[in-house]
Amino acid sequence: MICKRSLVRRTAAVTVASAAALVLAACGGDGTSGHDGHGAGSGSGSASASSATAASGKHNAADVAFAQGMIPHHRQAVEMAELAEGRARSAEVGELAAAIKKAQGPEIRTLSGWLTSWGEDVPAEGSMDHSAHDMGSMMTDEEMTGLENASGKTFDTAFLKLMIKHHEGAVTMAKTEQADGASVAAVRLAGRIVTAQSTEIDRMNTLLGKD
Repeated sequence: MICKRSLVRRTAAVTVASAAALVLAACGGDGTSGHDGHGAGSGSGSASASSATAASGKHNAADVAFAQGMIPHHRQAVEMAELAEGRARSAEVGELAAAIKKAQGPEIRTLSGWLTSWGEDVPAEGSMDHSAHDMGSMMTDEEMTGLENASGKTFDTAFLKLMIKHHEGAVTMAKTEQADGASVAAVRLAGRIVTAQSTEIDRMNTLLGKD
C-alpha cells in the first residue's frame, strides 16, 4: 500500500515537473520573443512618440500665430495661382503659378496638422489673415476680382506684381517665426519658406524686367 502511494506520488511529481518544464519552455521562448517584441514595440512606440513630439511637442504662441497666419495666406496664394490657368500668356508665369500651388498646398496641410495636434483652431476657409492684411500682403477683394477678370499680358503683369507683394509678406512672417518660434519643425518650415519665396521674388522681378 505504501509502495503504491509512493508510486502515485512519484507519478504526480513527474507529471507536475513535466508540465512546469513545458510552461518554462513556453515562457522562455515567448519571453525571448516577448522581450524582442516589446523592444520592437517599444521602438515603434518611440518612433510614433517621436513623430508626435515633432508635431505636437514644444511650441509657443509664435508658432501658433505663424501657422494660423500662414494658412489663409497660403490659401490665397493658391487661389491666385489657380487663376493663371487659362489667363496667363507667358509660359513662365504659368509654370511659376503651378510651382506655387504645388508647394503651398502641402504646406497648408502640414500647418493645419500642427495646429490640430497643438489643440489650436485651424483657420476656417475664407478667414482673413489680419496680420498679413495689416502689412498689405493679402490681396483685397477688389484686387482678386481684377486679377480674375484680367487675361494675357495684363494678367501676367498684375499676377507678378501682386504675388511679389504676397510673397514679401510671407517672408516677413516666416522670419518672425525663425526669430521667435519654439517648434523645431515650424522654424525649419519657416526657413524653407524664406528661401523658396525669396528665390521666387527674384524670378518674378526678372520677369517684370526689373533688376
